[in-house]
Amino acid sequence: MKFAYRFSNLLGTVYRCGNLNFTCDGNSVISPVGNRVTVFDLKNNKSNTLPLATRYNIKCVGLSPDGRLAIVVDEGGDALLVSLVCRSVLHHFHFKGAVHSVSFSPDGRKFVVTKGNIAQMYHAPGRKREFNAFVLDKTYFGPYDETTCIDWTDDSRCFAVGSRDMSTWVFGAERWDNLIYYALGGHKDAIVACFFEASSLDLYTLSQDGALCVWQCDTLPEGLRLKAPTGWKADLLRREEEEEEEEEEGAERETTIRGKATPAAEEQQGKVKYSRLAKYFFNKEGDFNNLTAAAYHKKVHLLVTGFASGIFHLHELPEFNLIHSLSISDQRVASVAINSSGDWIAFGCSGLGQLLVWEWQSESYVLKQQGHFNSMVSLAYSPDGQHIVTGGDDGKVKVWNTLSGFCFVTFTEHSSGVTGVTFTTTGYVIVTSSMDGTVRAFDLHSRGGTVYIHFLAGSTPWPNQGGVPSPPAQELSSEWPQVLSGHEGPISGLCFNPMKSVLASASWDRTVRLWDMADSWRTTETLALTSDALAVTFRPDGAELAVATLNAQITFWDPENAVQTGSIEGRHDLKTGRKELDKITAKHSAKGKAFTTLCYSADGQSILAGGMSKFVCIYHVREQILRKKFEISCNLSLDAMEEFLNRRKMTEFGNLALIDQDAAEEGGVVIPLPGVKKGDMSSRHFKPEIRVTSLRFSPTGRCWAATTTEGLLIYSLDAQMLFDPFELDTSVTPVRIRAALRQRDFTRAILLAFRLNERKLLQETLEAVPWDEIEVISSSLPDLYVEKVLEFLASSFEVSRHLEFYLIWTQKLLMVHGQKLKSRVGTLLPVVQFLQKNIQRHLDDVSKLCDWNRYNLQYALAVSKQRGLKRPSEPPGSEEEADASEDDDDSLHLLGGGPGHADGPLA
Repeated sequence: MKFAYRFSNLLGTVYRCGNLNFTCDGNSVISPVGNRVTVFDLKNNKSNTLPLATRYNIKCVGLSPDGRLAIVVDEGGDALLVSLVCRSVLHHFHFKGAVHSVSFSPDGRKFVVTKGNIAQMYHAPGRKREFNAFVLDKTYFGPYDETTCIDWTDDSRCFAVGSRDMSTWVFGAERWDNLIYYALGGHKDAIVACFFEASSLDLYTLSQDGALCVWQCDTLPEGLRLKAPTGWKADLLRREEEEEEEEEEGAERETTIRGKATPAAEEQQGKVKYSRLAKYFFNKEGDFNNLTAAAYHKKVHLLVTGFASGIFHLHELPEFNLIHSLSISDQRVASVAINSSGDWIAFGCSGLGQLLVWEWQSESYVLKQQGHFNSMVSLAYSPDGQHIVTGGDDGKVKVWNTLSGFCFVTFTEHSSGVTGVTFTTTGYVIVTSSMDGTVRAFDLHSRGGTVYIHFLAGSTPWPNQGGVPSPPAQELSSEWPQVLSGHEGPISGLCFNPMKSVLASASWDRTVRLWDMADSWRTTETLALTSDALAVTFRPDGAELAVATLNAQITFWDPENAVQTGSIEGRHDLKTGRKELDKITAKHSAKGKAFTTLCYSADGQSILAGGMSKFVCIYHVREQILRKKFEISCNLSLDAMEEFLNRRKMTEFGNLALIDQDAAEEGGVVIPLPGVKKGDMSSRHFKPEIRVTSLRFSPTGRCWAATTTEGLLIYSLDAQMLFDPFELDTSVTPVRIRAALRQRDFTRAILLAFRLNERKLLQETLEAVPWDEIEVISSSLPDLYVEKVLEFLASSFEVSRHLEFYLIWTQKLLMVHGQKLKSRVGTLLPVVQFLQKNIQRHLDDVSKLCDWNRYNLQYALAVSKQRGLKRPSEPPGSEEEADASEDDDDSLHLLGGGPGHADGPLA
């Protein structure tokens, strides 16, 4: 249970590629992030990543009409059937080819996928358990090039498919007699999107060159006729009709077969025909680039189009009236989605990893989130564990809320990559270092994140290698940073002793030097290593030092006596993969890989290690053994993930990885004719390599975070399904615990409940204690059980509504056992910090509500006093009473409103 960490959430990355979807209620956005899926709850201001992952980056996501199921398809054609209710994978399927889009029918009975130049219709999985969730119904042929988009009619009778060959095909979902397929032309570029009009077969088609064609159908959806069955189906149907006629004697019946019209009506009705009513162009003045994404809301007739220049348009159809135009980015808009009410529009920009939700009527942002443009290299937890600060190679510093998963402030003052970030002890100030030669401090209490300290490292004369700048003083003075000389190679890591004024510096010269900050900045000890040092960290109590070296070892040292106390060989635990262009095997390439980041656990008994690998290892320090290994990613779209070379990519001309696979897509070099080239010739296709750049344990010890190539991954303890008793014997049963409660022997009941360690039973036992007896029972608890009760109280604050009751428990336990707990401050520190984190969260929430209600009550009191001063001689309905009634209306209006969404997920 102590190391039952599971993937909890993904921060730092909000959108990569694929299509966006709104849930059926319109309050949440489903965004594909690499090979994972994140749900952004806009109403409750939370984001949560589903605990699932595909083998490659997600290409498309199809959402069922009821919002219960989702089909997630990656770039390799592997599909996952996901239940959004229980957040689990129900079925795996492989489409045997790259899928471009997937769409459910409005009735939820079928779904269509576009693959290559064909469209395949499957029976949608139902709510009952099935042996095969995906059953192929029909395969539709017609387009000569890759299919790009799908749209259904409202009655699920037909669907349209767009293609790169500039044509749009309308297919019947059933065997219609007057509509088998219909091909529409009129465009000069690839089709980007196609949309049916509400309750109609009328169609809108949009192409990449910014052209919109309006198509009118001469047949209503009700005019589609089913094709008469032939062969054995017709004989069977005729027998069924004869039997029904015998049972219903004398009843007149219409001469139709399964919706088949009479022959006379069939002769009068012809085939379905389309005619083009109008053709519009978005880029008449040539101000915009290619159209890249579009969405259409059928009820409000709103068309949203996104372009490669980062501009989007809002038009009203079919008149093509421009409503709004705005530039949201300088990168192409990759995906557009509209919620069910038509008020919110979601935009995804893959170039910047940006996700925006725009309310077009009020012209304001509902959500504006963006991750680091380049990889994240450092992170730090706040002292209470509620916030995480990250620094990236893009020079940005972002602060994330661990509860909501949103970034609420971004600092862009650094002009180069950020190398280190940390919180001060108060948790209100962030100190950062950068490759631009500056150390900056940011105040979180100031709204703008004002920089109030700015140290310019370039103004001092120390060399870039071998010198360590001393840390700035806490109080600003005329003292300049000093130069600590002694290393003969580049500095690879710095770490302060949390208990003493000692600085440890690791270098490539195979030494770790300890500097005394309180005694003339001199070197107290020099630790000799067997290889170049890559990372260094102190244990939380400062009594031990861990160093990661280039030979993939982790050595442990006693900083007081400068004696090595142990070492761990981690080369076999890294298991690095083979890159696509490597000439050597993964086994030989692992010889050059090592751990590059270390972090002790909150209790100091374990240590986390990560580096150029997809694995994060947690070791027991004293036993020097591997306790658990976490695979942070299974995304094969990243490099160095596979151990063996994929021979399918080897040809007689060499490795296919040397060929730009994205040459025909946006941003690549397109060569349509011999000798003709266009596009950015400097653009190159590359695959990012999987790596872990930083690791940190939460101060509460219940979770840890890692900055990786895919983003900021958070792993937390999952104790829901684990049975972890304490000193259990046959006398500890739920029956005896409840019997002790009936006898009002609360102390015995609590001890037995914590020995059994079942959460529901613990909650029942503690809440059965009267509030006026909590102090007496708290004093009778043994010291060993006080820590367990505090840990349960800390976790209960997250979900329970009995806030005052649990606060009384916490207060009495700390007041009675406070002196005894000081002797075990090292082991109790994570529990106390976890308790402080949850209490502080409630304090912030309740204080905002109380402040707002205080001003409302003052206003209501002032209005009531004004009404009380009214002269009693005034008759009812006088002018003063009318004024007072107007004041009442204003007061009710103000009381009803409030800053409920003032602190929305804007960053």
